[in-house]
Amino acid sequence: MNLFEQKRCKAMAEEIAQKVFINHELFNAFCQVPREIFSPLKAHAYRLDALPLANSQWISSPLTVAKMTMALDFKNADSVLEVGCGSGYQAAILSRVIRRVFTIERIEKLAKSASETFRTLGFSNINVRFDDGQLGWPNYAPYDRILFSAYATSIPEILLDQLADGGILVAPIFHNEKQYITKITKNGLKLKKEILDECLFVPILDGKE
Repeated sequence: MNLFEQKRCKAMAEEIAQKVFINHELFNAFCQVPREIFSPLKAHAYRLDALPLANSQWISSPLTVAKMTMALDFKNADSVLEVGCGSGYQAAILSRVIRRVFTIERIEKLAKSASETFRTLGFSNINVRFDDGQLGWPNYAPYDRILFSAYATSIPEILLDQLADGGILVAPIFHNEKQYITKITKNGLKLKKEILDECLFVPILDGKE
């Protein structure tokens, strides 16, 4: 990043920190990832708004990215699986705070674009897969953390099976006509569910395109 981009990233991180709690590690992550490279709307990239992408997809608001990431309790996590890569911004933020990131995207155009962006940035710890994210990525399971970047009505059992014991899954879940950031902690056969905050995501869809 050049000096101008660094200043814009830091200013955005400071604005996020004024509105929601983020720890030092996540603050630094926002400072290290130039949001404009993930958005076609360069002039608006550092506003705290969701922005449109191709294929009726969106890049989440930085505030939502902050809330979702903090909900993961990522400090002791070594691996994370993201369902719904989109432009790759959430995965890029995760890659600054978790050692190994595995992200799945069902739209081939977006998966290829995100991979190229990660290479441009030199973010070598992000692995991208073009597939139906609801199937997970069994090859590298179990994952310490799983994050959904699209809303679901329920969590597929196959993904819960890929979550490590003691692991945390964070997803926007549709309930009573609204979406809520929901944190699920796995302890053996038991799942502890916490509803954290209202949110707005595109729905998770079946198959690939």
